[in-house]
Amino acid sequence: MGKAKGGSIFIRLVSAAGTGFFYVKRKNPRRITEKLEFRKYDPR
Repeated sequence: MGKAKGGSIFIRLVSAAGTGFFYVKRKNPRRITEKLEFRKYDPR
């Protein structure tokens, strides 16, 4: 019996302010099919 594939992929959330800052988020494409959009803190 083979192993199951890992369901999660890593998404790079790039700052909309254009500073080059980014967060890394894990996403399961089977559960969440739409694009991710977050309001996070940009320290720059």
